[in-house]
Amino acid sequence: MMNMRSILPDGTVTSKFFNNWPWARLWDGPQTVFFGHDADRGLQQYEHAIGLDTGCVYGGKLTACILPERRLVSVNAKREYFQYRRKHFD
Repeated sequence: MMNMRSILPDGTVTSKFFNNWPWARLWDGPQTVFFGHDADRGLQQYEHAIGLDTGCVYGGKLTACILPERRLVSVNAKREYFQYRRKHFD
C-alpha cells in the first residue's frame, strides 16, 4: 500500500499535494482505478483513473460511480463534519 498524491516532472512520487501534478493523469491502465482521499483536487476523471473524493466530510458532496456504465452520482453532505484545511506545495 502506498500514500501517493503527486508525481513530479522528474518522476518523484510524493504524498504531498502539488496542484499541477496528480498521479492519476499518468495512469494508463489497462485497469481502471477508482480512488479517494484527494479532496483538494475534487472529482478527477481520466481514461483509466477516477477520483471520487468530492469533500463530503468537509460539507461538499458524496460521489459514487455506478458500474458498468461508469455513471457518476453525487448527493450533498448534510453538514460539515470536519473543518477543511488545505496543504499546498507548488
